[in-house]
Amino acid sequence: MVATKKMQNKIASVARDVLFAPVYLYQGHKIKRDTVRLPEPNGERHGQVQLNNANSSAANTSKDNTQQTLNLMVVGDSAAAGVGSQTQQEALVGNLIPILTQQPVIQSAFHTLNWSLQATTGHTSFDIMRRLYVLPAPSQPIDVMVLSVGVNDTTSNVSVNQWQQQIENIIAIAQRKFGVRELIFLSLPPMAQMPAIPAPLNNFVGAKASILDNTLQQICAAHDSVTYMATDFARMIDEHSNGTPIDIRVMFASDGFHPSSLMYGYWAQQLAELIVDLLDSPAAKLNSTTF
Repeated sequence: MVATKKMQNKIASVARDVLFAPVYLYQGHKIKRDTVRLPEPNGERHGQVQLNNANSSAANTSKDNTQQTLNLMVVGDSAAAGVGSQTQQEALVGNLIPILTQQPVIQSAFHTLNWSLQATTGHTSFDIMRRLYVLPAPSQPIDVMVLSVGVNDTTSNVSVNQWQQQIENIIAIAQRKFGVRELIFLSLPPMAQMPAIPAPLNNFVGAKASILDNTLQQICAAHDSVTYMATDFARMIDEHSNGTPIDIRVMFASDGFHPSSLMYGYWAQQLAELIVDLLDSPAAKLNSTTF
């Protein structure tokens, strides 16, 4: 009975999509034609930060220095690149680094934070996989790699099977070539709520994004040291609204598609909390002694 009900719902969904196909096509072309193309923000894409507890004593060996350096890499699409903000300082990485450097767990375990950003507007999972293949292997293992991927796969109509295989390949490259200790995949955004996407196309795109997002979550759960971060958009709105109703558009940039600087700030806070939790876990502490 349950299976029959699910099948009926699936048939109804397919029939609805076929019925609305001309509308989807028209709205999609209109979005491409009318949406403002925002540039990637200017700013540094790599850097090194000396933490407050940095110890410059000559007694430190090179091995100790290696163990006490936190290597962070952020990889992905336009959201990782910070599109929607004016500068990299207002973008995801620009907000993330200062938050991380103020965390007691980070300060006590590391004396230096090395970070880099490898992200490009329009990149799909295949593009990111290819980029990781092309990049040179790092001189030191990457402690934390953050991946923002999936929006362009959704809009490019990448199949679920292609998506799954390419995510698996990204995980393999990250762990084998980059020696990643903790790999974090950011959840896909709520595409149905993006102001730039009108109804009924928003529901169609949102459903496709949800399918890819659920698949991503399952893949992450099947791998050690791979974490799916379910970005808490409701928490962002609650923290910003302080109990009063707000227009969700404040969380999006002027194109109605990318995050605003406001959203990047809240997003970075949630990501920093997850990174601290992962690095402070007993398993992470044990792994750090094996380098």
